[in-house]
Amino acid sequence: MVVYAGQGDPRRSIELLWRAAGAEKRPGPKPGLSVDAIVDAAIAVADEEGIAFSMRAVGERLGRTAMALYTYVPGKNELVDLMYDRAMAELPTSYPLDDGWRPAATRWAHDMWEFYGRHAWVMQVSQARPVLGPHEFAVIEALATILVSTGLPGRELRGIVGAINYFVRGAAQTIAEARAAGGATGEADEEWWYARSAVLLEIEPDLEKKFPMLHLLEQDREPIDPELPYLENDALENFRNGLRVLLDGVEGAVAKP
Repeated sequence: MVVYAGQGDPRRSIELLWRAAGAEKRPGPKPGLSVDAIVDAAIAVADEEGIAFSMRAVGERLGRTAMALYTYVPGKNELVDLMYDRAMAELPTSYPLDDGWRPAATRWAHDMWEFYGRHAWVMQVSQARPVLGPHEFAVIEALATILVSTGLPGRELRGIVGAINYFVRGAAQTIAEARAAGGATGEADEEWWYARSAVLLEIEPDLEKKFPMLHLLEQDREPIDPELPYLENDALENFRNGLRVLLDGVEGAVAKP
């Protein structure tokens, strides 16, 4: 399921995202809830249920009805924007450059990887249309600040920022899908692979000869964490190696005369 940000009223959404003066004020008696309390509850629900959560589920977590929430947020579209941006407030807004740009960029990537692991639903919010919230800006600003220190021109840096951002998100998506697959299909990863691998090799016993390069790639590996399931180990290894090669490319661009 893909959700597109910014589907609510533009002014109301951006006022709430940036907490513009008066954005949370309501006529009548002192409110018993707040936008922040609703957003925090919605994040907790989405962490458990995914992006297809209902306003009713959020209300129940707060001991209120769904209708009570609409006093504070216009609807689920605006709430998803607020959730996305508030979740990103967990991430650092700056990284020390004492040891150079590469360790800082590596730390940024690992922080994002771990963030996506905590909030897999975030990856269901399309990046085609940004939320345009302050914390979303701050996350990319942190990476841009790291990479600007390389001295590369802006046109190259834009591509590099995008490449690192998309790479980390794509790699984390594999982990999220692997973790969700068992619950969605009723079959654990290990069972799925065992059943299909046995049948595949029975029907096509010369698989390794037909695809020797793929076989070579599979042989040259060792588990990073023996306690992780196969697919998660595979995804983690690909993430670390892919990031290393990507940053090697940045170093090459920096060293180029």
